[in-house]
Order: sequence, then structure tokens, then C-alpha cells
Amino acid sequence: MRWEVVAWGALALVLFAAEALAPGAFMLWIGIGAAAVFVLVAVFAEIPLLWQVVAFVVLSVVSIQCYRRWGRSHDRQSDQPLLNRRAEQLIGRVVVLDQAIIAGKGRAKVDDAFWVVAGPDLPAGSPVRVVAVEGMTLKVQQA
Repeated sequence: MRWEVVAWGALALVLFAAEALAPGAFMLWIGIGAAAVFVLVAVFAEIPLLWQVVAFVVLSVVSIQCYRRWGRSHDRQSDQPLLNRRAEQLIGRVVVLDQAIIAGKGRAKVDDAFWVVAGPDLPAGSPVRVVAVEGMTLKVQQA
């Protein structure tokens, strides 16, 4: 077994493993370039090292461009678009003020967390409806 065949195969496997450990880092597509060079070097024995490296770079760029052109355009929509957007999940919900809203700022307890709220001045214990989110502040109005 020639060393360059083993080297390209090992590089492809390392890049695939890196992609498995850190998904979305383009290692898969660079690994595909390495795997393609592995096949080329295994089939054609006399390819100089410089041309192997050039083929690796070109094939890696081509595979990344293929992903960017066709892979991203076919991304499916999430069935839970608010999954990691906790504040936006609260829009429309009625909560009770834990601290009064004074000068436009207050606090409400939602489930097991306290949230800063902004809205019209209201006393503690008032029910309010979350109508919007600005950063980590819930915009509220009297329910």
C-alpha cells in the first residue's frame, strides 16, 4: 500500500470524524474532497504530490460550492420554529406581575423564571399579556 493512498484515506476519515463532533463546520465537504483524492490516487498511481494537493483544494472548494448552491436551498422548514426562542414563545400569554411596573419597567414570574417586563405602570399582582419581545424584555399590556 502506498503512503499517499493511506494518507488521503486517513485525512478523509479524520475530517468526517471532525464533522461528526462539530456539525455544520464544513468538514464533511472538505472530507469529500480528500476522499475523492484518495480514490484518484488509488486508481492512478503516478500522480505527483503537488497535483494531489491541487486536486484536494479544487475538489474541496467544488464540494463546498455544491452544498452552498443546492444543499442550503433545499433546507426544510422546522416544524417548531420557536424551539430555541423562549421569549417569543411567550407572546400572547397572560402572566402576573411579581413586581409593579414603575416608570415602564417591572418583573413577572413565568413558570420557573423571572422576566423583565416593560409596559404601562401597573401594581404587583396585575395580570398582563405579553405582546412583544425586545431582546430579553417582555413588552406587556394590561390583560
